[in-house]
Amino acid sequence: MSPVYRVRVTKDHLVFSAAHFITFNGTICERLHGHNWRTAVEVVGPLDENSYVFDFIALRDALQAIVAELDHRVLLPTLHPAIHVTATDKEVEARFEERRWIFPREDCVLLPVANTTAELIARWIGERLLPTVTSYPGAAVSSLQIEVEENFGQWAICTLPVVTS
Repeated sequence: MSPVYRVRVTKDHLVFSAAHFITFNGTICERLHGHNWRTAVEVVGPLDENSYVFDFIALRDALQAIVAELDHRVLLPTLHPAIHVTATDKEVEARFEERRWIFPREDCVLLPVANTTAELIARWIGERLLPTVTSYPGAAVSSLQIEVEENFGQWAICTLPVVTS
């Protein structure tokens, strides 16, 4: 059996503070609330000619850029069947049944997810990182794992296969 190599990056600055609400059981909608979300990324693959799986700094910087987009924002799902989000240049309106929220546009991130759960946020972050991982010279990463902690000790983890062309 060949060795399996992993590179994992998590730092104190790979965090973002953001508000969200989710729905569950079809009709229950949480109150708007926030978390100090913490992230980590791990890639799996063989060693390259430098004995690297992937450059730590490149991985850290790519994740940092995504985290910065989410920091101090309201995260809203655009694919939810019952949460309706509409945006103009100036504001975003979110509706769920009789509830309605209005936010300044610059304070929102509209995520193409069905619900702003930690699991789907982890997947969205992972999908955003895939181009960095697949285009990095010499890397042959086979999987990418993103971890999102929404509260201390409560992690959602999404592992994505990496397909290179």
